Amino acid sequence: MSLIPMMRCRDMRASIAFYTNVLDFERTDGADDPAEHDFITLSRDGAQLAISREDGVFGTVVLVATHDVDADFRLFRQRGLRTPGNPNAPLQVHEGPIDQT
Repeated sequence: MSLIPMMRCRDMRASIAFYTNVLDFERTDGADDPAEHDFITLSRDGAQLAISREDGVFGTVVLVATHDVDADFRLFRQRGLRTPGNPNAPLQVHEGPIDQT
């Protein structure tokens, strides 16, 4: 059995660009023009993710495990991820990694 988180999106083209160009996911759906579809699948390092315009809810939280979150986050910011410390980039998240007890 495997679990595949589903993220709802408003703009399929923008979502595909974000997950593939910034977060290094690869499309696995095989669609010629996935932006014409309401559902696509992506993968990275054996993990799968589905993006849908119809299913799921906005604001879903997905836990992503990584070996070096700080290095990954720096790379994602270089690729255009906008955060409170990088206000002029085109893509936005609410916050970056936070060290906690």
